[in-house]
Amino acid sequence: QVQLVESGGGLVQAGGSLRLSCAASGRTFSSYGMGWFRQAPGKEREFVARIRRSGVITYYLDSVKGRFTISRDNAKNTVYLQMNSLKPEDTAVYYCAAEGVTATFDYWGQGTQVTVSS
Repeated sequence: QVQLVESGGGLVQAGGSLRLSCAASGRTFSSYGMGWFRQAPGKEREFVARIRRSGVITYYLDSVKGRFTISRDNAKNTVYLQMNSLKPEDTAVYYCAAEGVTATFDYWGQGTQVTVSS
């Protein structure tokens, strides 16, 4: 089992930055990959970014490439999402997720709201 707690959301103007954090507990943090997803009102949850166990390999949604950076600190059991040049369309509840033994995202945090004003 993995427990996840997100923090760092808030209200920011377009063009601004936020850094989301997700603290994990339970299984050994360095043994599984992590991801960030988001869900805007009236829309389905979508993938945003993913980072492998080592922290070297990352993947991004095309619309956030060059603006968002996912990273992890295995010593602190924490994954981050640095979001720069934010746009109103980035407004959503952001969730972090942890891979289970089959590398699917089996564990989810409670979500943190990000609101970008124009």
